[in-house]
Amino acid sequence: MKNESKILFTGGSGRLGTEMKKLIPKAMFPSSANFDVTNYAQMEGLIKKHKPKIIIHAAAYTLPQQAEKEPIKPLEANIIGTANVAKLCLKFGIKLIYISTDYVFDGKKGNYKEEDPVLPVNKYAWSKLGGEAAVRMLDRYLIIRTSLGEKVFPYKAAFVDHFTSRESVDVIAKKIVKVVNAGISGIIHIGHKRRSVYGYAKDLGSKNVSKVSIKDVEFPVPKDTSLNLSKYNKLFK
Repeated sequence: MKNESKILFTGGSGRLGTEMKKLIPKAMFPSSANFDVTNYAQMEGLIKKHKPKIIIHAAAYTLPQQAEKEPIKPLEANIIGTANVAKLCLKFGIKLIYISTDYVFDGKKGNYKEEDPVLPVNKYAWSKLGGEAAVRMLDRYLIIRTSLGEKVFPYKAAFVDHFTSRESVDVIAKKIVKVVNAGISGIIHIGHKRRSVYGYAKDLGSKNVSKVSIKDVEFPVPKDTSLNLSKYNKLFK
């Protein structure tokens, strides 16, 4: 990747950050202790010192079920934290690449295009959409909507009636690098063609995963958040 050393990646200790370190090892991956998205002054000091040209913002609260019970945590991390990062990008002329989610859609129809209306059904998704709103205050930004999971399915059961474009994190990381290298702006969807979460688990090779319905859980889950991938596919035929 060109100018790899001028990229700062937030959330480096997370699932995606771990894979991105393998692909762009010369980029900056500050710890959350050194680059706390809720601490504007601390982040500003690091940016003044290292002068990144691109920030890939992946640090986030990512627990939909827990978000219903503790909404202040996603509010602080995903809305206020992202707004802080966006403010710094505005101040220092940095391009911001924001890792968002397919959950910003209501899930009623699936095959969502980048320009389709957004309407989250749970608090986690509202917090990520709040982050998108902050990012769109910039002139130079890219919002990547996606859904990623572990390389080995970590649960005993999987939804048969929640459809998604989810893909394993190692594959998503490689697609993110492609998109960053392309230098595009705006919004782009990346992921796999539509399948149920159960289908995703089976495709990963999971043999003993049982079936469960979104009706059986106590938090709101959108039915079909599969993404239209035409824009990505046209760029990278």
